Amino acid sequence: MSDIPANLTWERAAPPEATGPGPWIELAFGDDELVYIRETSDPETVVTTTRRKWDAFVLGVQAGEFDHFVEGVEGFEGAEGGPTPGSRP
Repeated sequence: MSDIPANLTWERAAPPEATGPGPWIELAFGDDELVYIRETSDPETVVTTTRRKWDAFVLGVQAGEFDHFVEGVEGFEGAEGGPTPGSRP
């Protein structure tokens, strides 16, 4: 995509102990108040959202509003006081 700024710094959202190429999600925060999201297995496909919407999404994740999407996933115990994906012991 030609409208993606060339100077973005991509951050990989992966567990600290993760090795290998993933696939992982990568995020970049642009100077234009946009958040760029891509998957390592397809870096040419980039999705954008606004910083305000991204912040609202993160707050929703922290509040457990999306826990129902991972019910039944091994290792996820959600708001019941157990570990959540990405949490550290």
